[in-house]
Amino acid sequence: MAWRLTGRPVFHVKHVLLSTVCAYGHGMAKSTCVSAETGGRRGYRSDSLTCVSTPSLAALPIRRLTHRDLTACADLSEDRGWPREEHKWGFLLAAGKGYGIDDPQGGLVAACVTTEYGPWGNPDLGAIGMVLVAERHARQGVGRRLMRHVVSIMGTTPLTLHATPNGRPLYEELGFKVTGRAEMLRGRFTPGGSETGVLTRAATAEDLPAILRLDEEVFGADRTPLITRLPAFADQLRVAEESGRIIGYTAAWPNMDTHVVGPLVARDTATAQALITSLAAHTDRPLRTDIDVRHEELLAWAKARGLASVAFNAVMTYGITDLPGDWTRRFAPLTVAAG
Repeated sequence: MAWRLTGRPVFHVKHVLLSTVCAYGHGMAKSTCVSAETGGRRGYRSDSLTCVSTPSLAALPIRRLTHRDLTACADLSEDRGWPREEHKWGFLLAAGKGYGIDDPQGGLVAACVTTEYGPWGNPDLGAIGMVLVAERHARQGVGRRLMRHVVSIMGTTPLTLHATPNGRPLYEELGFKVTGRAEMLRGRFTPGGSETGVLTRAATAEDLPAILRLDEEVFGADRTPLITRLPAFADQLRVAEESGRIIGYTAAWPNMDTHVVGPLVARDTATAQALITSLAAHTDRPLRTDIDVRHEELLAWAKARGLASVAFNAVMTYGITDLPGDWTRRFAPLTVAAG
C-alpha cells in the first residue's frame, strides 16, 4: 500500500488473467473470466471479472457451407492428415450441399458434403462424403451429431457412402449396411500387353447427351449436375465407341500430384482397360482410382501395369439393400465422396 501526501490511499494491484471452467455437467458451457482494468467508484481503477461464455460442442449450430468456406474445408482436411484437395472440395460444394459446424476459435469443428441424384426436390439417391472432425474435437460425438443431422434432412431418400475402417463403426451404429467394397489403387501406369481393339477418343460437346444417357442407365439415377461439370473439373474426358455408339466413358481429374480416374463406366473389362490406357497416355502424373472389388480382372490388370493397392473402403447403404443400376458396367466412382 502507498500513500500520497493528501492521505488518500492508492492501491497498486497487479492485474492477472484468470480462466475458470464453469462446467457443472455434460453439455454445460465453459466460461473464460478476465479481469477488467478500469471501473469502480469515482473513476478509480478496480478489479472485476467479466465472464464470456464459450458454447459447448453440442450447442454449436450446424449450418450450410458455401464456396466462402473452401479454405476452411481444406484446412480441416489438412488437420486430419488428408491432402487439402481444394479442387475436389470446390467441385463438391458446387454440385452438392455442404454442412458444417463453426469453431468459435476459428475454422470448422466438422464438415461433410451430400450429393443428390434424380429429380430435383425428390432425389432417388443421396451420397455422403468428406465427413471430417477436427483432431482437437475428435471422439466427442461431433461426427455422430453431424451425421444424424444429415440423415434427418435427407428424409426417406436412400443413402450411400464409402467408409474407411475408422468410420465404419459410426455408420453401422446409425443404420448403414455394408453392401460392397472398393479397392484404392495408385501408381505410375506402364503400358503393355495386347491391344484391346476398342476405339477411344477425347469427348466433345456433342457427346454429352449420349454420356448422360449411358451414365443414368449404368448408375441407376440421373447425375446431370455432376456429369455436366466434368469438362471444367477434369483435365481429360474420353469416350469409347463402337460403330458410332458410345459404349463407355471416363475422366481424369487433378488431385494434388495425381490424376484420379473416375467415373469409369464401360461395356466390359476390355473397354475399361482401353479407357484407362488412353488416359494414361495423356498425362505424366501417377494415376489413382477406386475400383469395385468384384471387377477382379480389371484389378489384376491394373496392378500388373504399376498401380499398387493403397486401401480398401466399405461401400455402405441406408434405406436400400443395394445400389441401383448395373454394377457390371460401373467400374469406378467419380469420387468416393460423391459415388
